[in-house]
Amino acid sequence: MPNGAQALMKTLVDAGVEVCFSNPGTSEMHFVAALDDEPKMRAVLALFEGVATGAADGYARMADKPAATLLHLGCGLGNGLANLHNARKGKVPVVNIVGDHATYHVKYDAQLQSDIETVARNVSPGFVRTAQSTETLCQDAAEAIAAAQSVPHQVATLILPADVSWGKGGKPCAPLSPPKPEPADDATVEAIAAAIRSGKKTALLLGGRALREPSIMAAARLAAHSGVTLLAETFPTRMERGAGLPPIERLAYLAELANVQLADKSHLILVDAKAPVSFFAYPGKKSYLVPDSCQVHTLAAPDQDVTGSLDKLNEILGASQAEPHLQPSKRPGLPKGKLTAEKVCKAVGHLMPENTILVDEAITSGLMLASMTEGAPRHDVLTLTGGAIGQGLPNAIGAAIAEPERPVLALIGEGTAMYTIQSLWTMAREQLNVTTIIFNNACYSVLNIELERVGAEHVGEKAKSQLDLRDPVINFAQLAQSMGVHGVRVHTAEELTKAMEYAQDMPGPHLIEVIIPESLSGVKRALLPWVLRSLPSLPLPVTRALKRKLAP
Repeated sequence: MPNGAQALMKTLVDAGVEVCFSNPGTSEMHFVAALDDEPKMRAVLALFEGVATGAADGYARMADKPAATLLHLGCGLGNGLANLHNARKGKVPVVNIVGDHATYHVKYDAQLQSDIETVARNVSPGFVRTAQSTETLCQDAAEAIAAAQSVPHQVATLILPADVSWGKGGKPCAPLSPPKPEPADDATVEAIAAAIRSGKKTALLLGGRALREPSIMAAARLAAHSGVTLLAETFPTRMERGAGLPPIERLAYLAELANVQLADKSHLILVDAKAPVSFFAYPGKKSYLVPDSCQVHTLAAPDQDVTGSLDKLNEILGASQAEPHLQPSKRPGLPKGKLTAEKVCKAVGHLMPENTILVDEAITSGLMLASMTEGAPRHDVLTLTGGAIGQGLPNAIGAAIAEPERPVLALIGEGTAMYTIQSLWTMAREQLNVTTIIFNNACYSVLNIELERVGAEHVGEKAKSQLDLRDPVINFAQLAQSMGVHGVRVHTAEELTKAMEYAQDMPGPHLIEVIIPESLSGVKRALLPWVLRSLPSLPLPVTRALKRKLAP
């Protein structure tokens, strides 16, 4: 008769959960032992819990089904919380298995005892459960998996006491089918169609599942027929783009630039997206970015059928057969000379292989990435959905495991890289085809920009030192080599081209450290707050030209 862990393993794989990203401890040893009893379960070791959770996030974004994490008690879950926050904000399915002390041991308040359920509710508010017995464990697991796969997807956390895991009498449970989402109702679609027919300027804001090919093609037919503007949320969970797909401009990160994109709109239609707000509060500035004169409509909420709702709207408007505008194939030329962030993005656009999975956590260094890759061969983009940095390297692990035949290219800032640098070890251990480009400008550049924008006064050397990474400058190429990843440091565009071509020709993980100046520094950074403050007083064509210059 199987024990609880063995029955749980069978329940997971029968429901399609076939990868476990783990960082186990003593309480999870029976689950670890059960891995050998289930050939369908792939076990991937992470040296830090944030790598395990971020990898599960990246896997699910590409596989469209959850992986499991295996975490050690409340402290281990806490260490993985930032990337589970990103998964929650991205509406990504993840199943956390969190070990706990044996039920009879809890009363002794041992050193690692904590309130795991309270920690878990921060990132999985829809499903947190502590298994109470070996007999009911697998039913709990089946419900956790179904919750993760429901629409919208979510993080589900199952807490596994040690004695429930080792206890005999486990009974595998068949998968449960989550309900299928429904499209928008007729009244909602008719009201939105009337708004579009009014002839007033209208934009569709696409997020979540609306940025996959079926939905963006439906949205593009609507745009071609009715003249609506297509916008994407700032940080998409997964966005399909490139030559042959409709071009969609992402909403700018800087609130002042997002205001420019929305300024003349009378109607904003949300499709698996929320009405835009600024990422932080700023003195004297609005947090809610929709213009007062703009009416917001929800065509498809996160729990609805996105493509079905767009198709209904197209049918009512007569747009179903419209010919969408598609992005033509084009690549930038190869850059030359001393490297800048823009030249790195240019090289990526020139050399990126077909079907690349592009993980973008380049922060300020990636400002030109979208424009440099818009006409590149088709690719997927994964971004920092929850804003908690340290997502990019783990996401690349998960994406490479979900899609082993596709190249993965991760563009990472040096500050965010240090949050989950242990990812490199896992890439080497699993021999994943991931090429990582680390932008090393030796500072927290985005925070230098924010320091100017929030209007902080009396900024002295002590304050500036908190945003400076020059003492000492980190050598990422050497760090990569120490963890079994081929690593090189480059200073020129020619060196970068050579390194990228080598990485494409040679299997396994590679790291290319690019030494660059800040994208916005010196006079540019000093002028930026003044330019942003001036935007409301300038003619709209001028502000849009400035927006394209600053964040195309």
